[in-house]
Amino acid sequence: MGKWGVFYSSVTGNTKMIAEKIAEAAGGADLLPVEEMPEDLSGYEVVALGYWLRLGGADPKMMRYLPKVKDSTVILFETHGTDPGSEHAVTAYARAAYLLGEGCEILGTFGCQGKINPALIEKRKNSSPDDPHGGTAAMERWKRAANHPNEEDFSAAADFVAQMKRKLVLRQKYREHKQ
Repeated sequence: MGKWGVFYSSVTGNTKMIAEKIAEAAGGADLLPVEEMPEDLSGYEVVALGYWLRLGGADPKMMRYLPKVKDSTVILFETHGTDPGSEHAVTAYARAAYLLGEGCEILGTFGCQGKINPALIEKRKNSSPDDPHGGTAAMERWKRAANHPNEEDFSAAADFVAQMKRKLVLRQKYREHKQ
């Protein structure tokens, strides 16, 4: 198994916590905030990129770095206040993948809820009822998100890394068999 680079953008600490679990499960991974991400990623077998959601996509810091990631095997991971598996969360992966530089292969994706910035909650409390980020349904979602990431999410992140490692082994066997 080759070396992993785990790079993340985090404001509230949610994405950083998941990044730490991914790096720990990967074993010996480099773990850095996206601002310190090296230009040359060729030394990594896997480049794991983590972000929080803003406007249905990766946050602005990560959006600036995604096009610089080229010719890499990539894992995208995200934290968000929305429900896991929601259209909003799933679409965000596609938006992030679209921004990646040329020659990238997405190995997998992982996401979990995370606490929402209290300033954002305060701002949205007075949203109009037709605002998808406001109203009773949003408040219920915010309550659920307030308990994440939690131990269950950390365990799921570690399981995800194990799945990705198995996928890498199977991919290598397939490529060797094809030759």
